[in-house]
Amino acid sequence: MEIASPRVQGPAAAPPARRPGSVRRTSTILMTWPDGILSGVRLTGRGRDLHTLPDGTAQVLRQDEIVAHASPDRTIQWVTSNPSVPGLSRLAGARAGGRLRGALDEAVPGLRTEGAPMYLLLDDLAGASLIAGFIWSRWHDRLPDLSQPRSVLAPRTMQGICSGFQPGASSLNPDGTMSGIPQHNTEVPPLADPTDPLGWHELDSPPEMAMRRARRIDVYPHDGRLVLDAMFRDSCWEPGGREIAVHEYQLHATTNPAGSELASVLAVARVLPYDECPLAAPNVERLVGAPLAGLRSEVLVRLPGILGCTHLNDALRALAEVPILAAAMVGVSPRAHQGHGG
Repeated sequence: MEIASPRVQGPAAAPPARRPGSVRRTSTILMTWPDGILSGVRLTGRGRDLHTLPDGTAQVLRQDEIVAHASPDRTIQWVTSNPSVPGLSRLAGARAGGRLRGALDEAVPGLRTEGAPMYLLLDDLAGASLIAGFIWSRWHDRLPDLSQPRSVLAPRTMQGICSGFQPGASSLNPDGTMSGIPQHNTEVPPLADPTDPLGWHELDSPPEMAMRRARRIDVYPHDGRLVLDAMFRDSCWEPGGREIAVHEYQLHATTNPAGSELASVLAVARVLPYDECPLAAPNVERLVGAPLAGLRSEVLVRLPGILGCTHLNDALRALAEVPILAAAMVGVSPRAHQGHGG
């Protein structure tokens, strides 16, 4: 059965201009393989909160950094952070999958409620380590070692996990395993706007073989409500240096006057791997009325299985810290400091 799907709109050309009186959170996780493709993935994360004051000047509220290494089966071997987080070493041995959030709550209790970029980076280890496998499709001919793990991995039933893997999807065989059709992708423009050096935190130059997960969340007041403009992109550098995206979404949302609940939300599908993936975008309206601070759990409840998209759900969950970001617009947050640059 053929499934009709909304069309994707292509990658965003550039981030919007920063508005006076706004707060912008940006985060990236760079995925590299410094010890070889069979030795696991190195995940280097950086996140920053930037307050643009009414007069247009900007202040770094906080910048956090992590470096982690995950084995090919996505087990976290070690992780470090700047600034240092007590107890973070207890994540070693945890698998960067669906149970990572429980491991985070045990290892670093209270970090989630603090709402700093650090938690977003650590939470993103699950998704980043998952999509890192996309590198195989672009570099397989250059790395003969890749043929070995592909030949021994047992096919996995994916049906029902998300909109892209719903029954009848082009991505699946009749038995629910992946069909192996090529994933859609497209070349993307640079992440940052060269006319605004402060628009993103410092972006590391990638090695030849690398992937990157990037997020941006803008929060600003308008007509007595908060307006949210967010984006998410997973990209990969191909042999020859071309950067392509396999996932990209944009989110537009507003809150109630109190700034505590979602009053409206729109998801724009920009780049997605399968024809059925964009079917998740209209379902985000199920989140209207949800408490912002509870989005990390509400998204999973209201957009389960084929109603959602793993990556879109993560983008929506990342809005849970919006109330903390908004607090900086009425005065400098108590956790504000000069950061580590940017």
